[in-house]
Amino acid sequence: MIDDWAGEPKNASKDGEFVRDASYIGDRIVAAVPAGSAPRPMPGTSGRVGEMLWPTEPGRYRLMAARACPWAHRAIIVRRLMGLENAFSLSLAAPTHDVRSWDYDGVYPGGMDPVLKIPRLQDAYFARVPDYPKGITVPAMAEVASRQVVTNDFNQMTIDFVREWGPHQRPGAPDLYPDELVDEIEEVDDLVYPKINNGVYRCGFAGSQEAYDKAYRELWAALDVITERLETRRYLVGDHITLADIRLFTTLVRFDAVYHGHFKCNRSKISEIPVLWGYLRDLFQTPGFGDTVDFVQTKQHYYIVHAEINPTRIVPQGPDLTGLLTEHGRESLGGTPFGDGTAPGPVSADERPPAASNPLFAA
Repeated sequence: MIDDWAGEPKNASKDGEFVRDASYIGDRIVAAVPAGSAPRPMPGTSGRVGEMLWPTEPGRYRLMAARACPWAHRAIIVRRLMGLENAFSLSLAAPTHDVRSWDYDGVYPGGMDPVLKIPRLQDAYFARVPDYPKGITVPAMAEVASRQVVTNDFNQMTIDFVREWGPHQRPGAPDLYPDELVDEIEEVDDLVYPKINNGVYRCGFAGSQEAYDKAYRELWAALDVITERLETRRYLVGDHITLADIRLFTTLVRFDAVYHGHFKCNRSKISEIPVLWGYLRDLFQTPGFGDTVDFVQTKQHYYIVHAEINPTRIVPQGPDLTGLLTEHGRESLGGTPFGDGTAPGPVSADERPPAASNPLFAA
């Protein structure tokens, strides 16, 4: 069953604990498949859906995303940092949806994706798997010609943006997933993903007091560990931004506006924790991070779609997020944002969030 919380199946264990369905279309888009060739089965597989290799080919794919979704936000950030805007286009869904899927109502003329020519994301999923039974999720990569989803494995997708699209990346693209740091990045993610990224959802969608209490304790224990880690280092792993920082950022930047109140993660706001607040401001002010955030759409998504949590569907006006632009002072910890790479250029006008949605563009 597809629930109406974020376009994904929502399950709960017998004790009321939220359980995320983590099954995805696991096909990959990789450089090792000759350009222009048909998709090939991954070695040692039968070639079923989720077991195919597709070639990296500029113009062949479209990234289906939504600014409101933290998982899709990761893909938007990585695409921008790696300079892949000319390699594959970006499709942005509306911030709210019904039980069928994300759609394009109010985003594009006629409510149709202008490239894929579909009104809903589910159309791309059904083109690949008729009556697709899992969640109609973002992000997803779709093949333009066939209008079908290739993959919606959000984690592997961003790794492949870094490692498989090299010839099509911009000059100066940073290495967000260096070989020598992979083990440490994934070790950090073993804490961040279940306890923080998914932990806020485990609080918000808990079906019992006991399940909520457990998720709340684990969330804040994990945030305390991360806070201690960031007291003496500018970034989570190494001396420059990696995928570890991107994975954490998309949760932290939504925390005060949504998770603190809406999901009852209210021990503290991030703005009340000096280390995390400085870290968040540092990243927000880094090109490729803050300039991809749409706070209006983010709040609309959570407060309107989650009617079981917010039955009035009233979207709050606050909080005041202009503090994200204040000095953070974390340069004193050393390191540089992009290591041997460079910052991306200004975000293109057609992909820039509206001024009313982001303090970076309000001036």
